[in-house]
Amino acid sequence: MNGFFYSNTFIAEYTSCSGMLAAEITLGMRVRYPRTGTTGTILRIEQVRGEPYAELDSTKLLYRIDYLIPATGPEKSAKGIVDDAKKVIEREKEFASGSGLVDAWKGTDQSCEGGG
Repeated sequence: MNGFFYSNTFIAEYTSCSGMLAAEITLGMRVRYPRTGTTGTILRIEQVRGEPYAELDSTKLLYRIDYLIPATGPEKSAKGIVDDAKKVIEREKEFASGSGLVDAWKGTDQSCEGGG
């Protein structure tokens, strides 16, 4: 594997075309760009200077299709994210309405200085 060192970290160069072919790509497909780890869903496909590129929903940027690989792993649905946010809000409300917040404030001098 080719690569180089940057700040004592080995950065691999993906010089081989081991990514996906244009025929394998479909709109709505989850893919990953291994150079940065960016993962997203393909929104559109277009040709730029004769090369096929795909726009990912996570960054709104174009990525060469031959550098993308299929994304694997569990996907979190929008409903799951909303449910998680609701749980966090509920915990914060419980903490603020209980004695926990008052007890936390008792241990401070209630000043707003940044300490630095």
